[in-house]
Amino acid sequence: MNILYLLIPLGLVLLGIAVWAFMWAVRSGQFDDLEGPAHRILMDDDEQPSRNIAPDNQSESEPANASSRETHSEQSPSESDNPLQDKDK
Repeated sequence: MNILYLLIPLGLVLLGIAVWAFMWAVRSGQFDDLEGPAHRILMDDDEQPSRNIAPDNQSESEPANASSRETHSEQSPSESDNPLQDKDK
């Protein structure tokens, strides 16, 4: 019976913290757009990120792997190490 003197105030304190956290979430806009993130997953990104990044010591007009492209031009696409390189031929 003595434990009730501890559990009831502790339960009320936890309930107060939960109500405060819910009110904070509502006021800060956490529940403003419930359907947007679900629809955003389904949208395709049309723009592909650029994968041709040159090191600091080379210019943009000179690809870093120009010599490897020459050797890959003689090979069939199935023999190529990187399928993305054959895409721009």
